[in-house]
Amino acid sequence: MEKIMHDLRLSEIVAPFGVGAITDVSGQSLVAPDTSYWDKRVAQEVHCARLSETLGQARLFEAPTHAERAGKTTKSLEYWRFPAWRFCERCDRMTRFTGKHKGAWINECNHCGGALIPMRYVAVCKGGSHIQDISWPLWTHRGRGSDDPGSSPECSDATSLRFDRDRKAGEGLSALSVRCTACKRSRSLADLVEPGALKRDGMGCWGRQPWQEKSTTTCDFDLVAVPRAATGNYMAEQVSALDIPEELPASLATRDSIRSHHDFGRLTNLPDPSRVEMIASWIASDLGTTSEAVLAVAAEEADSSTPERAITVDLKAGEWAAFEKKMNRGGRDSAQGDFVVDSWPSETASSYEPLTAGHVSGIGQVRRVREVRALRGFRRYSPDAALIDADLGTNHQKDYPAIELFGEGVFLRFDESRLAAWEAREDVRARAEVLFARYRATPWAGRLEAPEPRYVALHTIAHLMIRRLAYDSGYAAASVRERIYANGDGIDRSAGILMYTAAGDAQGTLGGLVRLGAPDKLVPLFVAALGDGDYCSNDPVCREHASGVDSNLNLAACHGCVLISETSCESANRLLDRQLVLGGPKVRGLLQNVLDVTHLASRDHVQE
Repeated sequence: MEKIMHDLRLSEIVAPFGVGAITDVSGQSLVAPDTSYWDKRVAQEVHCARLSETLGQARLFEAPTHAERAGKTTKSLEYWRFPAWRFCERCDRMTRFTGKHKGAWINECNHCGGALIPMRYVAVCKGGSHIQDISWPLWTHRGRGSDDPGSSPECSDATSLRFDRDRKAGEGLSALSVRCTACKRSRSLADLVEPGALKRDGMGCWGRQPWQEKSTTTCDFDLVAVPRAATGNYMAEQVSALDIPEELPASLATRDSIRSHHDFGRLTNLPDPSRVEMIASWIASDLGTTSEAVLAVAAEEADSSTPERAITVDLKAGEWAAFEKKMNRGGRDSAQGDFVVDSWPSETASSYEPLTAGHVSGIGQVRRVREVRALRGFRRYSPDAALIDADLGTNHQKDYPAIELFGEGVFLRFDESRLAAWEAREDVRARAEVLFARYRATPWAGRLEAPEPRYVALHTIAHLMIRRLAYDSGYAAASVRERIYANGDGIDRSAGILMYTAAGDAQGTLGGLVRLGAPDKLVPLFVAALGDGDYCSNDPVCREHASGVDSNLNLAACHGCVLISETSCESANRLLDRQLVLGGPKVRGLLQNVLDVTHLASRDHVQE
């Protein structure tokens, strides 16, 4: 295969046209190789210690860029042509070779000069996330139409294939066929999509990606023919982190204080369980924690079955701790750097508390935020398929494509005591258990957040807010993203949502979103967003329908009320339910009384 160079936007190198993705550029179908093919001398390294640590001390690289027209000496990334098989738009000849003109590769037919069009179908294995060309000569000369489909075909001519289109047969696959002019055999593409068709015709998975010269592993999964542009051919797995002053979460701070206590060393050397519990209670009393927490840390120290390793701080836990510090300080943020948040805790902005019924304990205007996104890998065909790493090289240290983005946002912190009391209700737990049962029955759902009541409720509120903010901020709804902080376990409890926009080369800090973060503007938008969610054009079907959509990982949610662009959602439009926010026949909603208070205030105003 030849190497191709074309211009793409910088942000597209991570998604949607990152490593392994099929990209259409100027009528040509290309695929991006992994980062082991990158020239790191011309790729700028992106620094984000928190994200690099999470990815196993990996390095992050931004694709090389240029400001002028590309030339032969312009530093760039390499792209491979895929699929290799194409057909001529004029004479219908099929070929997998490309000619040259004045030393440059051309996408033209060698016989008539017509443009070459990529074949519409490729082969993907069902579990290994591999993709390859369909062997069109083998497929055309075997299968139906021969006396013995399992025998070797008499004709194997690969230079006499034609891609025929019968316009009288309609628009389906039965109107498309591949014909051999040497032996006159013809086969309809309708045979291609039958179950087990490729296996029956003797095709197996090569166990590699198109840019790899040889297989790195054996793959026993069956092949299936899919459209070249099918969305399931590429499911990217991205990891993002906000570049913030790292704050130590409470759980890790407590763990460090327990380990540094002068009596902690005695716990691992005492055979008497009663004395262990007694010393643990002493340590817990000194540090203001529980004996269970002390014993848990001691158990980690005593476990020699696994090698000691550095504790990786959860990305969201560190971010929440940083937001908490900003919110508790209050007022205008005079800090310099890439994390600037003006905040109004409920104590300093009590005027908005009646409208939110006390559920919102703080509002923040995120005037500046830096986000780093990295492409960890991708899957093909199914969410259950194997994850292909974005770096398939042999080096011990991994290199991942990344991009840094600067933007703005608004932040809402919710009252922890009210939220904890609500999620402890029996009707709320019963409603969430419906999602939990489906979550446990879906193998790939473990990559999502657990559908705890607080996460589902805050996630749904974020979607309603993004849809409402799009009307007033000046940004497209697809450019506003979410980050949900909803941890109800342990001492690192969190309850907040961040709605922000960040881009490296298009929409950035224009001010339209952060302007709406002031309480006098954000609170009315918050109430309006809840009003939007109270009614749906698909009600009562949407509100009462329990089966949901998208692998049944939603409840009362649809495109008419809650769903947004999947690129804006951290869970790809899953784990949503309006009833957990606004209530239903059998469940009390988290913010059900907010609209009641608003309606009451509006009625009193009319009476006056």
